[in-house]
Amino acid sequence: MWNSVVVLLIAAAALFLAVGAEDPYLFFTWKVSYGTAAPLGVPQRVILVDGQFPGPNINSTTNNNIVINVFNELDEPFLFSWNGIQQRKNSWQDGVAGTNCPIAPGKNFTYHFQVKDQIGSFYYFPSLGMQKAVGGFGGLRVNSRLLIPVPFDPPADDFTFLINDWYAKDHKSLANALDGGRGIGVPVGVLINGKNRGDSPLFTMEAGKVYRYRVCNTGTKASLNFRIQGHVLKLVEMEGSHTVQNDYASLDLHLGQCLSVLVEADQAPADYYVVASSRFLKKELTATAIVRYAGSNGAPPAPEALPKAPVGWAWSLNQWRSFRWNLTASAARPNPQGSYHYGSIDIARTIRLSSSRAAAATSKKRFALNGVSHVDSATPLKLAEYFSVDGVFKYNLIGDVPPPPASSPTTLAPNVIKIEHRSFVEIILENPEKSMQAYHLDGYAFFLVGMGPGKWSEASRKHYNLMDAVSKHSVQVFPGSWSAIMASFDNVGMWNLRSEVWERRYLGQQLYISIGNLEESLRDEYNVPENAIICGGAVGRLLPALYT
Repeated sequence: MWNSVVVLLIAAAALFLAVGAEDPYLFFTWKVSYGTAAPLGVPQRVILVDGQFPGPNINSTTNNNIVINVFNELDEPFLFSWNGIQQRKNSWQDGVAGTNCPIAPGKNFTYHFQVKDQIGSFYYFPSLGMQKAVGGFGGLRVNSRLLIPVPFDPPADDFTFLINDWYAKDHKSLANALDGGRGIGVPVGVLINGKNRGDSPLFTMEAGKVYRYRVCNTGTKASLNFRIQGHVLKLVEMEGSHTVQNDYASLDLHLGQCLSVLVEADQAPADYYVVASSRFLKKELTATAIVRYAGSNGAPPAPEALPKAPVGWAWSLNQWRSFRWNLTASAARPNPQGSYHYGSIDIARTIRLSSSRAAAATSKKRFALNGVSHVDSATPLKLAEYFSVDGVFKYNLIGDVPPPPASSPTTLAPNVIKIEHRSFVEIILENPEKSMQAYHLDGYAFFLVGMGPGKWSEASRKHYNLMDAVSKHSVQVFPGSWSAIMASFDNVGMWNLRSEVWERRYLGQQLYISIGNLEESLRDEYNVPENAIICGGAVGRLLPALYT
């Protein structure tokens, strides 16, 4: 068995100059393999990372360089992506089908990236096919540097909960169903750290102390509600941003979202349930785990005493409205978060994206954004762009405004839009359907400035939060509603904007945003890595002149 984690902290002046060798390095060697687990009581095949399900946590600090040598022992191609890690100037390491050639079975690839100017709670996951539905994910935390003040006292300990829905089917069976034009239905369970029910405690707390819990929804279909029996959740961080510290009895986490709460061990010593339950599904699915007070031998109360989940999406919308950016707190740098006055920046461009269900020419189910259902190409889009491979894709097949539904046939093609480097852009995500949706944008943090029912219009801007909206990388869009985000597109590369509902992503509800390195400068983008896997139409191409 591979050595699970080898961590070296080296202040190397000569190694890996492209990502800032003055900062420490973390080295990992991981084996990705199949294994057997029974999260819902029935054994099934899962994807293990270094023999673990879920995979091992990465515990890093701002500006650390992370080097992970991944050995693919599956019988299929594989890639890791790093949810929320911005990969500054470095979409070469993003690990999605539009940026990277996959790691072939029996081969290995070394990722090398820096968690540049970031703090917070994130996770990694397998990005190809439906692999994410059977594991391969794990926590990724970025701690603040000691010289940066944090707006709360150091907790007694720092724990991670990965919560997700579960289909109890092999990922290849799920993919085959989708390829055959069939749906995959709804999940059959919910897991907390890989289990549906925990008989032994996951974590132990000492009475009177305060603990940090990082929680991520790594699922593929369902929004989840998280709560700890008898304890208040003080929200302190969300997807890399310090928040105003409000107290909650429970918190909704939509697909792809992460947050941190402080929990004070202020109850009588005993065992207490941690609960994660589905939201907005016809049948509520629930998972439980146990946190124990040190010295307690008492069993938790009966299951019927579990704290109840909220009902309806209006509750969730109102909870989102209570989330606020902590303007006086520092994040990865000493300056306060609120020193960036996003609300006073002129909008250079507004892009409206509307999702749709569509039947392709083959009459199989597809999903689309503005009438284009994305299809991955044999040559990753980033390589096609960099090596000038003709015929792989065309820019801007979609416009900035959704076409009228009645006159919008679905086009199956790589969906790539160009955005001017350093432009400040407003993106409206519209959901005309009856189901919950969620999106993630690689390479960036954006400001989620507004959301509401009905159709978006310019008048909707009157209700935007232009002062203290939380800077984050994922966004929910409620049924028949819209959400508005704003971002400064200052990170050169090819970046994936995708549905976090994995069935929809798999069937085309995603696109890529190309931010070009027009000055061909190393200041704006790193050169293609020497160890980059080359595939498709890029094979045999001459390497373009390196940036300087």
